[in-house]
Amino acid sequence: MELFHISAESYPAAKVGGLADVVGALAKYQQEQKHTVNVVIPCYETNFIKENEFETVFWSHVALGQFNFPFSVLKGINNDLGYQLYLIAIPELFDRAEIYGYKDDIERFVSFQKAFLDWLLTVDTKPTVINCHDHHTALIPFLLNYGKKYVALKDIPTLLTVHNALYQGQFGFDKLHYFPEYDLSKTDILQWNGCINSMAAGLRCARAITTVSPNYLNEICYSGNGLEMLFNQVKYKSRGILNGIDTVVWNPETDSKIEFNYSVATCEMGKQKNKEKLCKMFDLDVHKPLISYIGRLYDEKGADLLYEFVKKSLSEKEREINILILGSGNVGIEKQLQELVADYSGHYNVYIGFNEDMAHLMYAGTDFLLMPSRVESCGLNQMYAYRYGAIPVVRNTGGLKDTVIDIDEKGFGIGFNQASVEDMLLAKDRAVELFHKKNERIAIIESGMMLNHSWEKAYKEYLEMYNLIIK
Repeated sequence: MELFHISAESYPAAKVGGLADVVGALAKYQQEQKHTVNVVIPCYETNFIKENEFETVFWSHVALGQFNFPFSVLKGINNDLGYQLYLIAIPELFDRAEIYGYKDDIERFVSFQKAFLDWLLTVDTKPTVINCHDHHTALIPFLLNYGKKYVALKDIPTLLTVHNALYQGQFGFDKLHYFPEYDLSKTDILQWNGCINSMAAGLRCARAITTVSPNYLNEICYSGNGLEMLFNQVKYKSRGILNGIDTVVWNPETDSKIEFNYSVATCEMGKQKNKEKLCKMFDLDVHKPLISYIGRLYDEKGADLLYEFVKKSLSEKEREINILILGSGNVGIEKQLQELVADYSGHYNVYIGFNEDMAHLMYAGTDFLLMPSRVESCGLNQMYAYRYGAIPVVRNTGGLKDTVIDIDEKGFGIGFNQASVEDMLLAKDRAVELFHKKNERIAIIESGMMLNHSWEKAYKEYLEMYNLIIK
């Protein structure tokens, strides 16, 4: 197959969260299975893009209402990603350090999708399947079906992968003129609750839909941020496919980002050495159980609960744990978490920002990984935690419920039901109790490290979905 993944992110070229990890890892695995795989993302000002070579393979202009933006398609040269990376460079819109968060994000991603299709009209070998990822690319199925300019591409099947239904790419009908000429009788397909909704259009027009875990597909049918009815309507063409992880990048036996490499057989010593390094960096007590949080600092991740959780966990005279946080996001949450460092020095620390190397070391050095998510469509962090011998402590939702079975049910993690400080504290107490049962804890760690979270099973399910939509 000639596969095209089109996405706002792909690791390592541009990453904010799990979307990038999934696109990069899935593409690499598909290429290893002898398919021709292309990943297309915008050209941002990231370090990876600055440090690697690209050649221009196409140049044109993309119209957006009265504006006309020059764009080029850049092909990666010798970047050793395991798949072919293409960048769509629209300098006036994407020459920026951040991937999201701008007032003109709608203009940026609408133009990105139109530029992609304009280029696709000129390529000799058309895609077997276009796999669109999230709302940033969800207008492509609509444009292929009804855009008069893209009639030659109409028969290319599209699959929409929903990573996060919270963000839907909504904008007003005053921007309808951004669309190329299309069959106006189909305008209602774009509409949901009185505005243009990119996700809704993609759900209606894509030949197939996947979500990134089975449980998330069930959840969004009754809690889909306003799209519940539509998710139910399109469930006949949907499948929840649990994400995998890149087991080459995330491998404690070979990971160059950690202090000491280790295997299942040497995990006790290996984790101790990495924990010593981590505790030294952050002035923590290596002898106490270390609970870490790694991720974006937003309410959907339960990060707003961390402030009270830290205070209550460390308020006792005998502070029995250490807490370490790595993340960025909501400025108010960042400020709160930084203010706590002075009060709990030696027991708590925080690193504000995104740091891939630090994340690897934390998985290798921490005892428990805390994920109090309100929404978690799949979650990769708990899989990384298992791989590195950190025991996940998670709220039972979305993909976390699919992947983390509680130790009381003969699993290898600790679950809790409510996104609340009270439930987090109870889970923390269970983690502390387990920490002091060394033999039981090491057995759980070893079993967790041996779990298979590779892309092998997920790849086969994606292939089945592709085959279903190829005419």
